[in-house]
Amino acid sequence: MDNTNEIITANIQGALQHVSDAQTELVTDAPKTAEQWHDLIQGLLGGAVDFGLRLIAAVAILMAGMWVAKRITKSVKFAMEKRKLEPSLVSFLSSFTNIVLRIFVIIIVLTTVGVQMTSIVAVLGAGALAVGMALSGTLQNFAGGIIILFLKPFKIGDVIQTASGRMGTVKKIMIFTTEIHTFDNQVVFVPNGPLANGEITNLSDRKNRRAEIQIAISYGDNVDVARRVILNVLAADARIMKSPEPVVFVSDLADSSVVLTVWYWTKYADWFTSMGDMREALYRELPRKKINFPFPQIDVHMKK
Repeated sequence: MDNTNEIITANIQGALQHVSDAQTELVTDAPKTAEQWHDLIQGLLGGAVDFGLRLIAAVAILMAGMWVAKRITKSVKFAMEKRKLEPSLVSFLSSFTNIVLRIFVIIIVLTTVGVQMTSIVAVLGAGALAVGMALSGTLQNFAGGIIILFLKPFKIGDVIQTASGRMGTVKKIMIFTTEIHTFDNQVVFVPNGPLANGEITNLSDRKNRRAEIQIAISYGDNVDVARRVILNVLAADARIMKSPEPVVFVSDLADSSVVLTVWYWTKYADWFTSMGDMREALYRELPRKKINFPFPQIDVHMKK
């Protein structure tokens, strides 16, 4: 019985001691919890102040950056107009410069706010890759347009012949295509990519151009007489240049005729019309001097 009382007394004392320890722990922990809340609030306030300062700085950078971008764009446009570049090139480069500068300002603003540069670069890289894959052909034409506008293999008003055989007058040089009006009044839009990478013949790049006419005369006719008649016809036309002098020579001994090639120089504006007029004049004058135009014929020799 005494042992039982002792055990009960010991259990009661242990429970009382446990309650006392718990009360002591609560009392000692209370100041620590309040201190943590105080530190948390101080941290939040400090973060808000820091973010606010960053936000104010970002807004200031945005406003100043956009103003600087606008001023630089105007300066670039003025410089290009002063150099008398193509209006389409001036418009495109001005817009491109403005966009690039604005993107640069926005990146600086995001960095100031706290956005990581690696994240920005990753997003821009992924976007550029996707756009590049989707617009590969368009980007090629875009690059071709830039090359044409900078290198100027031709200008508006020139007559050109493309690698595909298209010939006509250039009316517009745009970023992606070039507008050509053919001589039969068709409007052709040629992609700038193939146009810049292919062969381009600028038919009006020089003021003067050599014309070539071929005249066939009969075998047995006097070549010297035919040459003299041709040169007299050329000398009577004011469009034909005296220097370099016209040239007439035998270029071929064909099956049915002797072929005379005529070279003469004229202004580009008169090049096409003069050739038609010369052929018509020679068709009238040569027969008057007993120079004949042969028909296709075959000489057949029979042996008995």
